[in-house]
Amino acid sequence: MYQAPRGTQDILPETTAVWRHVERCAKATARRYGYGEIRTPTFEDASVFLRGVGEGTDIVDKEIYRFEDKGGSDLALRPEGTAPTMRAYLQHGMSNRPQPVKLFSLLTVFRYDRPQAGRYREFRQFNIEAIGDEDPLVDAEVIAVLWRFLEDLGLRDLTILLNSIGDPVCRPGYVEALVKYYEPH
Repeated sequence: MYQAPRGTQDILPETTAVWRHVERCAKATARRYGYGEIRTPTFEDASVFLRGVGEGTDIVDKEIYRFEDKGGSDLALRPEGTAPTMRAYLQHGMSNRPQPVKLFSLLTVFRYDRPQAGRYREFRQFNIEAIGDEDPLVDAEVIAVLWRFLEDLGLRDLTILLNSIGDPVCRPGYVEALVKYYEPH
């Protein structure tokens, strides 16, 4: 008997309404903050992820669905949304637009991971990118978009925990202290 591939799921009519509600809330929240929708291909040249996500990361080394097409191109199914968005930003000259360029997407992404409760090889992701402005207020806005999205879904009693490794001025001292601490261990 045929079954959905391991690590994937069918979204049946009984739950489609819930998915559409989540998607509508995501789109409405992003648009309220001035984010425009971008849709990137489901697969990209593998180098987009090798360079964007980075060789030596679990996503690239262990989890990427990578294949050679019939023409010999090295391609990969999209494992996350940032690298394709950045590729599109560069390819289409969006750096010439007023900055920051604020983009969102609702994506299907793929990672070869050991399936377990709540983790799938194919899953959906709400992605927000504010590109071209290093002001920390832009980061705060991205967090606010997520917070508002979760509230719009009806979630309450939420907590945000933030961490920082500092800015370019203080980060070297932080890294030095970290290395010094961990060297004996």
